[in-house]
Amino acid sequence: MTMTSEQLFYDKKTGFDKLTGSDKKNMQTYAESYKQFLNEAKTERDAVKEMVRLAEKKGFRAWARGEALKPGDKIYQVNRGKGIMLAVIGKQPLDKGIRLTAAHLDAPRVDIRTVPLYEDSGMAYFKTHYYGGIKKYQWTAIPLELRGVVCVCTGGQVKKVEVRVGDKPDDPKFVITDLLPHLASEQMVKKATEIIKGEGMNVLIGSVPSETEDEKCSEKIKLAVMEHLNRKYGMVEADFLSAELCCVPAFPACDIGFDRSFVGAYGHDDRVCSYTAATALFDLRAAPAHTCVCLLVDKEETGSDGVTGMQSRAFDTFMADLCRTQDVLPEACYENSVCLSADVCNAFDPNFPEVSEKRNDARVNCGFTLVKYTGARGKSGTSEATAELMARIRCIFDKAGVVWQTGQLGKVDQGGGGTVAMYLANRNIDTVDAGVPVLSMHSPFELIAKLDLYMAYKGFGAFYKD
Repeated sequence: MTMTSEQLFYDKKTGFDKLTGSDKKNMQTYAESYKQFLNEAKTERDAVKEMVRLAEKKGFRAWARGEALKPGDKIYQVNRGKGIMLAVIGKQPLDKGIRLTAAHLDAPRVDIRTVPLYEDSGMAYFKTHYYGGIKKYQWTAIPLELRGVVCVCTGGQVKKVEVRVGDKPDDPKFVITDLLPHLASEQMVKKATEIIKGEGMNVLIGSVPSETEDEKCSEKIKLAVMEHLNRKYGMVEADFLSAELCCVPAFPACDIGFDRSFVGAYGHDDRVCSYTAATALFDLRAAPAHTCVCLLVDKEETGSDGVTGMQSRAFDTFMADLCRTQDVLPEACYENSVCLSADVCNAFDPNFPEVSEKRNDARVNCGFTLVKYTGARGKSGTSEATAELMARIRCIFDKAGVVWQTGQLGKVDQGGGGTVAMYLANRNIDTVDAGVPVLSMHSPFELIAKLDLYMAYKGFGAFYKD
């Protein structure tokens, strides 16, 4: 029997003609819940807190080392408030492997320095240090929120207080100012990397001087800021040393387009994969054949180092504790496991076609994206999925009716980037990247298509059930 060109050729096509009626309805409902998550989870700490709330609502419980487990149990462990591991125990023993998804909760942002507060020319500012790969000029002249925690030290005691200013309608916002075009003739001819310097990303926070009678103090505006922080949070200036504060965009997630087909928001990279991977796990209705684990980590945007990054031993410790409940070696578990490294990829943007390879880059509304390899130029810094694994995941998605496509990261010599995939593959776990295509990635306002969002949720769900 001769096959047609449609059967023989592979082409990325819009997924709308493949959606069922229930898919269309569920896609919109799911996108609304995702937008609510994004508004709440603008830092990794906030994201973990929200994940715990959602998990417990679905019957998950905090699990401690040594507690007995049985098929169907739903558990989680939090790593220092900035990462979380969730699991549903399967029917098969752990030496048969797990179904693992791994994503990151951190996103590019502007961090407040350890000695940040100063006064200059009648205004008070915070010094900052940007986090992750950003275009610095994109972060000027937009409203910013201040979020994080401060560990206040008083009388030998430590008290952790949460700071969250700018997310309520009547809250003040903050801003990094930019130069007016009338005086920017020199600025406008600079390279994009030099338009705004890192040392120039100072956040404007006030201008009214303190009314306190203090003849020794020449910085009355700085004093007024510290008086406010002391009243509200119990802080003195030294407490900035034991703080984790950052500025994030102060606008909510919203629909984009007349047809509302896109979601525009801060932090799609990589909370879109974190949310879809976790909620697919939450929605498992029965004990799966294999134990399913969702690993959400911090620090991916700066190299995955540190105690809450993917290169820490936190995941290995969690898995060793799980394996110990069944007298299984973690190595035996890993070698039979499969992982979807859940991270976003670039979407082909017709405004910038020169950096993309149109046949291979992902496209919006073409579905959940499998990325065989990432890395830079000569595949540096990647773990390339095997042909066998790619075929296995393709078959899982096809059987479950998941709209999917393939992707990569632009033209070969254009640049590149990586994910946490290689750190999991280095543990002898079969791993492939899978995620959602993003427009304007790493900007303060990224875009994803609702169809791709929902198909990621369906894809992760099908993977867990394999």
